[in-house]
Amino acid sequence: MIKVVKIGGNVIDSEEALSSFVSDFASIEGPKVLVHGGGKLATRLAERLDIPTTMIDGRRVTDSDTLDVVTMVYAGLVNKRIVAMLQSLGCNAIGLSGADGGAVRATRRAANPIDFGFVGDISVEGVDAAFIRNLIEQGIVPVFCSIMHDGKGQLLNCNADSVASAVAVGLATECDTELLFCFEKRGVMRDVDDDTSVIANINREGYKTLLAEGVVNKGMIPKIDGAFRALECGVKVVTIKHSAELADSSAGTKIEL
Repeated sequence: MIKVVKIGGNVIDSEEALSSFVSDFASIEGPKVLVHGGGKLATRLAERLDIPTTMIDGRRVTDSDTLDVVTMVYAGLVNKRIVAMLQSLGCNAIGLSGADGGAVRATRRAANPIDFGFVGDISVEGVDAAFIRNLIEQGIVPVFCSIMHDGKGQLLNCNADSVASAVAVGLATECDTELLFCFEKRGVMRDVDDDTSVIANINREGYKTLLAEGVVNKGMIPKIDGAFRALECGVKVVTIKHSAELADSSAGTKIEL
């Protein structure tokens, strides 16, 4: 089974947390793929360059200047830093955007009802699963940032959770796949300030209730939406968990249909 692991921006922001996570990821036996975000670093660089940051429902509005920033940060600094860390641990990783090897194509999102600018959405048809699997079979670990391309020369900023979900679904057309979303919380929390309030399992009916109650909001929405889509499209297991609990199969929140 191929593990597709997504690591969140808050972990990337912490040198200690990132180092610990990368060590745990490198120790995972078997085929694996890493997908990363890096939002806070991009926001800080944008501020230094006097480029305003606009977020809507946890997603970044990406004009041309912002696209330059996120490409530099996600596909450059963050991606190569993680790859270098993995290489130091004997994990033969390769850093990729969606444009590299034509691995993942996206389509620019329609301007209605909200114009997100140069933001892309990915379908399973846009994932070259054979290319990704070929890298894995050669003993190479793909490390994807969230910068994709449209196949016509345009780079697009995609939500990293959505990238991880799409890659997992694409690979699921060829082999068994597990998807893990790792971030700074122990899972989906009923109370974000209470580490013991992890919701162990969420199905669709429970999700509707959590949305209505406001328990699930902002950046957690695309994460869980992507989890359900992944399960519907053949991914075997989806878990949301703390980055420090990557190796613990019983930890976190399991998403179920």
